Amino acid sequence: MLAELWRYLALDAGYNAAVVVIGAALLGAGGGVVGCFGLLRKRSLLSDAVSHATLPGIALAFIALALLTGQGRQLHWLMLGAAGAALLAVLSVAWIKNRTRLPEDSAIGTVLATFFGLGTVLLSVIQVMRTGGQAGLEYLLLGSAAGMLLGEAQLVATASLVVTLAALLFLKELGLVAFDQDYARAMGYPVASLDLLMMALLVAITVIGLPIVGLVLIIAIVIIPPVAARFWTDRLLPMIGIAAFIGALGGYLGAAVSGVRANLPTGGIIVLTLTALFVLSLLFAPRRGVLAQGIRYLRFRLAIAERQGLLAIARGQPVLEPLARLRLKRRGWLTATGQPTTTGLSAAERTARDQALWDRWLEDYPNDAFGSESWASAPIEQALPADLVAELDRRVRRAENPA
Repeated sequence: MLAELWRYLALDAGYNAAVVVIGAALLGAGGGVVGCFGLLRKRSLLSDAVSHATLPGIALAFIALALLTGQGRQLHWLMLGAAGAALLAVLSVAWIKNRTRLPEDSAIGTVLATFFGLGTVLLSVIQVMRTGGQAGLEYLLLGSAAGMLLGEAQLVATASLVVTLAALLFLKELGLVAFDQDYARAMGYPVASLDLLMMALLVAITVIGLPIVGLVLIIAIVIIPPVAARFWTDRLLPMIGIAAFIGALGGYLGAAVSGVRANLPTGGIIVLTLTALFVLSLLFAPRRGVLAQGIRYLRFRLAIAERQGLLAIARGQPVLEPLARLRLKRRGWLTATGQPTTTGLSAAERTARDQALWDRWLEDYPNDAFGSESWASAPIEQALPADLVAELDRRVRRAENPA
């Protein structure tokens, strides 16, 4: 099995399999790029409505093709029907939001339930048709790389690349609208048109991903990569690059694994792979990962404990807090019996002087001090400009020696 998996990963399992794996990777990259704008625009839930709204469009296209040609499974027509239904769903959400008092989440929920319910009814109609059968649509529900034809795989790969390039072409404009639409409007950008472009890209990546991921799970392609990327950076351009990489890696690995066994659903495997990458980002990302935050919190606690212990020594008080005692002993500032050493007394004197400067800053500049994240948690020279520290020192000295 490992040898077979390596063949898929090395794109050596046949031309058709290689195109499918590459198409899944491009789809993941496109979903990551487009999903970043939806996440920043706080419209991730709309992706769910769009994906489920494709079902009646697929079913209607299948019925029409089956009646006209006797063969309902023609991917490009099914994708066209899905796109039409998805666009109608987006317009319906906008209409409900703008013309009624319902909030956007209620409008999305209403449209999602209505369209998906209609699609379910149409699937039951397909089941009793003499021409074709629902089996031809199953691969669009959960995705199936093994069931894709070469032309279908090429279509998915090409369309995913085009959508990704289109999103990158309007990167500046879409990013500006996602962060601050009022500023973008003031700068003269067509916010409404850019909003429609963002929705069109979302619809496009949703429709393109149907053969590989399926309409039930396509939402994961546009949500998980940008959410995972958010743990790594606070800047838009790196976030888009990381999201594209995570999406591409998830699609690449998921499609390869699902190709080894014919009965493995491609969409489910890709989503599980993306979820694993999300968990890794959640735990180990240096910016916002759980481990990094835990280390920063521990360092902060140690720094505060050390500072409080030194201030206690400066006031002639015993160091009672266990963490402070342990920290000072390791520094060589406390003896085994808890008495301050010579170096400990010197460190305590410096810390007391530093605390006096911090207190003076708080008294003289309260607004700045309350807004500071580093107040009295580090030497003041590391947080404030040298000229301000010198001025605070002069004020402290005048207060100590008023004469």
